Amino acid sequence: MIREAAMLHIKKGLEQEFEEAFRQAAPIISGMKGYITHSLSKCMEETHKYLLLVEWETLEDHTEGFRGSSEYQEWKALLHQFYTPFPTVGHFQDVQ
Repeated sequence: MIREAAMLHIKKGLEQEFEEAFRQAAPIISGMKGYITHSLSKCMEETHKYLLLVEWETLEDHTEGFRGSSEYQEWKALLHQFYTPFPTVGHFQDVQ
């Protein structure tokens, strides 16, 4: 299992619109091969910042499967308009 982590900086004043768009987009990612779970958390100190964590079975399920899919184009159309700047994504494994 790998964990995708992205700090999302949302254009100020569009937080509610982003949250609604994310609710619409969530079924897209949750239906993808290799998807395990996800969470979206809002920063308490800077309310335009969100932390997205997604667990995948493999790195390729995210980087090739999801990002290479037509579903990703739907995800992108719903959400990418809200980001400033575009988020950096990291992939992590638990330390044993």
